[in-house]
Amino acid sequence: MHKRISQKNLSCSSFRWSDFIFLDSGGKRSLPTSFTLGVLEGEGVGHEVIQAAMQVLSALESIGKNKFKVAFGGLIGTEAESECGKPLSDEVLEFCRTVFSEKGAILSGPGGGRFVYDLRREFDLFCKISPIKTSPELSRAVHIKSAYLKNVDILLIRENASGIYQGSWNEMPTKSEGMRAEQSFFYTEKQVRRILEVAARIARSRRGEIAVVLKDAGIPTISKLWKECAVEIASRYGLKYSFPNVDYAAYRLVQNPRDFDVIVASNLFGDVLADLGGVLLGSRGITYSGNFSGNGAAVYQTNHGSCYDLASQNMANPIGQIFSLAMLLRESFGLSQDACLIEDAVVETWRQGWRTADLAERGARVVGTREMGNLVADTLIKISQTRA
Repeated sequence: MHKRISQKNLSCSSFRWSDFIFLDSGGKRSLPTSFTLGVLEGEGVGHEVIQAAMQVLSALESIGKNKFKVAFGGLIGTEAESECGKPLSDEVLEFCRTVFSEKGAILSGPGGGRFVYDLRREFDLFCKISPIKTSPELSRAVHIKSAYLKNVDILLIRENASGIYQGSWNEMPTKSEGMRAEQSFFYTEKQVRRILEVAARIARSRRGEIAVVLKDAGIPTISKLWKECAVEIASRYGLKYSFPNVDYAAYRLVQNPRDFDVIVASNLFGDVLADLGGVLLGSRGITYSGNFSGNGAAVYQTNHGSCYDLASQNMANPIGQIFSLAMLLRESFGLSQDACLIEDAVVETWRQGWRTADLAERGARVVGTREMGNLVADTLIKISQTRA
């Protein structure tokens, strides 16, 4: 039933972006020799997409030398809030601390409420990296002409632990205007510089250019701080730099995405642009990211939400969660070959015409969440046999 599996290793890369974030005092990265993987299944479609990723991990273990210590944590998001009053419970906090103490990493399904914001604050996961790399196998499933999407390969680097999502808020009644809602936030120079330093190091290893997204007239003082820091840092690294306003950056991202290589943005702007990047890929269901601290802690996730309307229907696309697993293996564990095998298995599955409903096109073979996970796992095993 399957077409012949290609021998070409399409996506393999041993390059790790996290090498520019996880540095010990000697300037060299220390990789773990054992692999602890903490899993938070999440809510909504979380259980289904996480189980698909675990199926792929099991296939990887069955053909490889590496074994993984997998531990499952408790409820997160709105389910945790209903159970214990907080979207990020003390139990899950302690679970994550234990995983990180063993030099492990967290694979997280989606969680609602303030779960992700609280998690990022607690572990200072200040840097979020969202790859936006198009696949020719999906060219007919994307709603943008394929000619404009060829060779799009963008890294969106988002400041993740400060800004408006970590600000303060309040609401109060007024005598004449009803309720008044307030939200305030700030950025310090230290916060801005550390994310720009990471982005600059990564940009220097790529095309040598960086786009720093601002809104200079709408948010003048914060934009001024970002621009001043970016000019100094980019100049020091010998980079070309630009400062598109967020609305224009969104326009260009869709109109001519190849204009961009490395984009760095504040918390809110980066959030919006990452979701917009899903349009270039064909579906939000295949978007993913890594959230990094400076001391080795990392959480990997999809960029889509809990999708409660699809829960328990075997309809969600698990590929974003599977890609986040591959990212975890490469970035936190240094297992680039294992990550490549997962990524190539996904591409091969797409090449054979298999799709979930969100990516269905004329002539596609549409399957559910479980079936897609099984197909990727089976394809991974077959690819590994051709490379033995």
